[in-house]
This record gives sequence, structure tokens and C-alpha cells, in this order.
Amino acid sequence: MERPPLISVTVLGLGAMGAALATALIDAGHSVTVWNRTPAKTAPLVARGAARAGDIDEALRAGQVIVTCLLDHAAVHDVLDDHVGALAGRTLVNVTNTTPEGSAELASWAACHGAEFLDGGIMAVPPQIGTPSAFVLYSGSEQALATARPALEAFGDVRYLGSDPSLAALQDLALLSGMYGMFGGILHAFALVRTGGITAREFAPVLREWLTGMAAWADSAAGRIDDGDHAGDVVSPLAMQAAAYDAFLTVARDRGVNPLLLEPLGQLLRRRTDDGHGHEDITGVIDDLTTKTTTTGDNA
Repeated sequence: MERPPLISVTVLGLGAMGAALATALIDAGHSVTVWNRTPAKTAPLVARGAARAGDIDEALRAGQVIVTCLLDHAAVHDVLDDHVGALAGRTLVNVTNTTPEGSAELASWAACHGAEFLDGGIMAVPPQIGTPSAFVLYSGSEQALATARPALEAFGDVRYLGSDPSLAALQDLALLSGMYGMFGGILHAFALVRTGGITAREFAPVLREWLTGMAAWADSAAGRIDDGDHAGDVVSPLAMQAAAYDAFLTVARDRGVNPLLLEPLGQLLRRRTDDGHGHEDITGVIDDLTTKTTTTGDNA
């Protein structure tokens, strides 16, 4: 397979993730310049072959592609606002965690200063960067994607969502929401079995097996939600699930486990049932989570 061309890349921000990104770029052979508020954090990367920028202006001028991996949206502006003159003609790839609205603002701001903008959502932890298990969501300028792709491929699988700069942040936050919901259920499950003298290590294999099987539900749920069909061919009606759900809360309280991680869903199930939707699938709860629903058909 043909090796992607090597380009000059500047990485701003060398926390655990920023350092992992810079390391992957160095290992891929790109010309890497690094900057961090705490200069000492640049030392390990300089030892691997990166150049240390003395200041932000120098860092920006050194890279064809600028990667910002900072604390938050405000930090991006704090670092760049006084150096916008060095952004013109460059490609700015922001992988700092931000909101969809923040991504759109940065895209507009970058365009005003002559830079192509791409926003990224990293779906990996630092040790996964540069491995087959890492993928990164991107949205924004197609020109920015074309310019930066040789560098971005060093991080993991490149998944471009489209020219709307807000899409990567939106899907990033949605994926993380699903992850944290799963984490909450897992922690509650471990707390519950611990009351019976079962260790987390002992229970983990069967829990993982069960959740792996249940993960396929996302596909069938997506079909119901996009089609707006919560009542067809229902196997486990909402009313039945709402009634059974109380047992989860009762057994938790009886065993001294706080059910706060489970209670919100139970409340939604009961409310949806009381509103006359007990015959539907649990997917109907989504209509109580949103003030307006959007389907694939609406966007066609």
C-alpha cells in the first residue's frame, strides 16, 4: 500500500491525548512541532524527534496543519486569538472537546482568519491512538480534510461525516452518552451482585457476554425510531417493562444499593405507560426525551 505523503504538523496541547497524537505523528514520519503551556511536557516528544516551538506564533507558522487538543472551547480561543495572523492559509483541526455550537463557531471564526477548519471527535483513549481500535469523527471543510488526511490517518480510522462542522461534536457526544449510560448500568450491576458476595471479577465475564448480545438492539431500535413505529410486533410491551422495573429499584434499596443510576428510566417508563403508550415498545420513550422528533424521512 502506498504510504501517505508526509506533511508538517503542529500540535497545540500536550495532555495525555495531545501527547499521544503527537507521538503517532512522529512515528508516522511527519514533521512535528509541539507547544504546551508547560514547556517541560514537550521534552519527551522532542527526544523522539519533534521540534519545540518557543511561542504560539512560531508553532503556528511551523505547521501546514494545526491540531488543537486543549482543555475546552474557551482554551482554543485563549491560545489562538492573539495569533490569528499566523492562521491564514493553514488547516486548523480541532480535536478539543466542544459542543456542536462551539464547533460551528470555531469554523466561522477560522474562516474569517483565512484558515480551513475541521472539527474532530476522538473515539479512543490515549493508548489506543495509532492502533486499529481507534477512530476519529471529522466534519467541516472538505479541503481541510484533503490537506490533513495524511496526518489524520496516523491517529486512527478517518470517518468524515460531512461539511457541517457541528456533526462530529454531535455524534461524539451522542456516542459518549451511550457509553456513560452503559457505565452506569455496569456499576449498578456490580454494586448489586456485591451484596451477594460475588466479586466484580467473577461477574464481569457473564455481564460482558450479556451486554454484547444486547448491543445488537441498537439496530432494531434505530429502525423503529426512524420509522416512527413503536407499536408494531412488540415483544415486550412498555407496560410490562414498567411494572417489572420497580423490582430493580426495590431489590437495590432492600440490599442497601442506591438506585439513583436506574431511577430516571423507570420514571420515564411509568410516565409513558400512564400516557396510554403501554402497548408500545420501549423505543417510544424517545418521544418523551425530545421536544421535537426528527426522522430520516424529514431530512430527505
